[in-house]
Amino acid sequence: MTEKYSNELILEMYIFETTQQLEQLEQAIIACEKSNAYSQDAINEIFRFMHTIKGSSAMMLFNNVSSLAHSIEDLFYYLREQKPQNVDYSTLSDLVLESVDFIKIEVEKIKSGSESDGEAQSLIEKLKKFLAELKSGYEKKPFYTVLERKSEQAKKNRFKANILFKEDCEMENIRGFSIIHKLVDIAQEVYYLPEDIVENEKAALWIRDNGFEIFLVTECNYEEMYQFFMQTIFLKTLDLVQLENDDEFKQFYETKKTVTQNIQLIVPLLDQSAEKQQVIKEISSNGQSIISVNVDKLDRLMDLVGEMVIAEAMVTQNPEFTNLEIQNLQKAARQLHKITNELQDMVMAIRMVPLSTTFLKMHRIMRDMCKKLGKEVRLEVIGEETEVDKNIIESISDPLMHLIRNALDHGIEESDERVKKGKEKVGTVTLEAKNSGSDVLVIISDDGKGLNKDRILKKARKNGILEKPESEMTKQDIFNLILLPGFSTKESVTEFSGRGVGMDVVVKNLEAVGGSVAVDSIDEQGTIITLKIPLTLAIIDGMNIKVGDSRYTIPIISIKESFRPKLIDLIADPDGNEMIMVRGQCYPILRLHRHYNVNTKIREFSEGILIMVEDDGKSCCLFADELIGQQQVVVKALPNYIKKKRKISGLGGCTLLGDGSISLILDIGALIAFKDNG
Repeated sequence: MTEKYSNELILEMYIFETTQQLEQLEQAIIACEKSNAYSQDAINEIFRFMHTIKGSSAMMLFNNVSSLAHSIEDLFYYLREQKPQNVDYSTLSDLVLESVDFIKIEVEKIKSGSESDGEAQSLIEKLKKFLAELKSGYEKKPFYTVLERKSEQAKKNRFKANILFKEDCEMENIRGFSIIHKLVDIAQEVYYLPEDIVENEKAALWIRDNGFEIFLVTECNYEEMYQFFMQTIFLKTLDLVQLENDDEFKQFYETKKTVTQNIQLIVPLLDQSAEKQQVIKEISSNGQSIISVNVDKLDRLMDLVGEMVIAEAMVTQNPEFTNLEIQNLQKAARQLHKITNELQDMVMAIRMVPLSTTFLKMHRIMRDMCKKLGKEVRLEVIGEETEVDKNIIESISDPLMHLIRNALDHGIEESDERVKKGKEKVGTVTLEAKNSGSDVLVIISDDGKGLNKDRILKKARKNGILEKPESEMTKQDIFNLILLPGFSTKESVTEFSGRGVGMDVVVKNLEAVGGSVAVDSIDEQGTIITLKIPLTLAIIDGMNIKVGDSRYTIPIISIKESFRPKLIDLIADPDGNEMIMVRGQCYPILRLHRHYNVNTKIREFSEGILIMVEDDGKSCCLFADELIGQQQVVVKALPNYIKKKRKISGLGGCTLLGDGSISLILDIGALIAFKDNG
């Protein structure tokens, strides 16, 4: 392993763990603020988070982050040890969350390859001032942190510690170095085995099997050292012994030579297949392990699986292959298809992550806006366990933030106004996620004043963005005007809205991942905005159809049935639109050759086929020449030059068929909406 690769791994581990800790810390602060108190468990938890971030940041030489984390650690150490009364928890939360935001920005800089150069001193001074005010109002006994104990008369204690890390943590040598780095602050003497934990990567294997052994001399007592070691991340077992004399320290020098020699033998030994199997067996016997994988690697793996699906289709659908009546060959093809399906399902399952992390971030948005706007609003979250593709989650985070902000700024009234209307004093914003076929619906609703159609029309008229006469516009058409660029009914520009930017950004982000936005509202009762996003961007089961010389693919999950209609069932509505009666129900018909201006000889219903499709409870029948067959297809985005030239209604992407031809994937929701709007 090269030094550069090792450093990249360490940096990646630092970014991942720090990000996780910041998210947990943020949620802990928000939970404490809601209860207007910090429990002892919460204080201990926050102290541990900052202690870990301080140590790991110092090890990576991100000194501004380390210094800031150290100041927060000191503050919560005081809260933990002295338990002062009359703490201004609101200010405390503001300070810690401001610090969390600072560290987040620094981590993003590090992730992008930039320098962590943010100025943390002003925040550190605020924290020190807050701590000083706490101390001045609380007289109990002189307070000293562990790092401030410098008394020469203090008793020096000797300890021996053996630490075993959890099996799946990896990079045990670097984790050992992190412990030593922190110990330097509180110990007068520190010795450890193996010694060359940074320079020698083989040391990680030794520590994994034998543990990391530490000898130290310190003024701290047993309880303090026990608590220190118990804060170690990925700690499996701790064996801590207080020594009575220096005898075991003398043995250290005799032991380290043997350990060094043994470490050199680790890799050759592990090269023996029997030993390899034993290591694998031991790891497996400890249960399921969890590792973090770079998303880029998962994307690449997904691309390869997609190419394999296409290659399989090109082989199995080749006319020369299908005409061969060889039983073993057909059996092998079915087995290949089975394995391909299982591999695809496994890769897609790995990429799927719950929306809970994204939803939790909205609590912070809500908290900050409520404080700045002076409103009382609670956030209710439903269905946060719903899973979507990792890449899609990254695309909906910003839209959700826009919508939450709009709900608070535009929708929810002031408390006094709500009481006058007979509503509860505290407003409610609900964030809900649920599965709907091959899509996920994310619904943001509030119980505010709703959308005013007259104000929307007036603003649209003023800005010249009306797309058709007002007399022809439905309620849905009017509400959809708020999604257009430059639209805002806010009379004054604020920190959060009024600039005409926001909702159009939501639409663009959703369309980029094949999603859509729907708006509904009831005056004085609230607004509901529904985001419809695809479950995954990768591979779908599709039905290929033919229209003239063109090929189209319909997601199988959207198809209810297909049939050749009887002339007696065909009718027309008063406007001349073609309809068909199926089991007593009327459905509109959309001729695909007309919609996409495709030349075809099949124009009579009796010669072609109707495919009944459904989306979000609405249905229509698509008229095509014929069905080609079912196939798994890899979803590809439409080329940019097509998107830029003109926006084509009802297309969700494209795919490559087994015969090498290109098929356009139909967006059923958009086609039904087009037909509804006439």
